[in-house]
Amino acid sequence: MIRRYLLDTNAVIYLVSGHLVFSLPDGQYSVSIITEIELLSFSGISTEEEQKIRDLLLLLDRVYVTDAVRDEAIRLRRKNRLKLPDAIIAASAMTHGAVLLTNDQAFSSIEGLVCESLQLSK
Repeated sequence: MIRRYLLDTNAVIYLVSGHLVFSLPDGQYSVSIITEIELLSFSGISTEEEQKIRDLLLLLDRVYVTDAVRDEAIRLRRKNRLKLPDAIIAASAMTHGAVLLTNDQAFSSIEGLVCESLQLSK
């Protein structure tokens, strides 16, 4: 069975900047539409950085804010006091049965969310 992963914003940044110690594990990869917005809306992003991100995004599935994602994000915000973007990203992973690849500790305490952190080069 192919394992599903959802890349958090920081995971995509580490990946395109070459800061990962290991390659990503085999699996099916996606990003939340929120992650795409966050990545491409950084002020000061260079043309080269934007192109690397866009090239990677072409290879990934998108998870949109469906009714199921919306409802789970609402539940997560109420229970865990998450910021709205984090709640949508967590809900996206949970509703799609994906492991969230992230180094953001805010996600680690969310019951029912499976997270894995990435080892970074120094």
